[in-house]
Amino acid sequence: MPLKAQITEDMKTALKARETQRLSAIRLLLAAIKQREVDDRVELTDADVLGIVEKLIKQRRESIAQYQSAKRQDLVDAETFELGVLSAYLPEQLSDDELAGEIAKAIAETGAKGMPEMGKVMGLLKGRLAGRADLAKVSALVKSRLAAG
Repeated sequence: MPLKAQITEDMKTALKARETQRLSAIRLLLAAIKQREVDDRVELTDADVLGIVEKLIKQRRESIAQYQSAKRQDLVDAETFELGVLSAYLPEQLSDDELAGEIAKAIAETGAKGMPEMGKVMGLLKGRLAGRADLAKVSALVKSRLAAG
């Protein structure tokens, strides 16, 4: 079943179960998907939908950090709940060892020797790891790997 169809089914389930907070988070995701489809005039693939999910997750993490610094626990709790709902749509995340292996393989494939070639490595990894790893973490790991050697 395509990811968009799964999200729609989850919305119906949440609606029937009267889970208002979950329903709100899923509707937010579906609205972002629909907006992108209307803007680009295309039917989104699962990879496109994953990109939207990742973007919304990143927004939630940033909001949580801001709310924590403002000591607004009520808003932190709401954003954390939405983060959990959105994270359920991501594929299983790679372990640190698997991530290190993918980075080493990408560096070997591109022949990158230093920081100027980081873009090549990240370009390769971005496609491979979409939805399976936090790209900010991947970027930091690639940077440290290329700077070291």
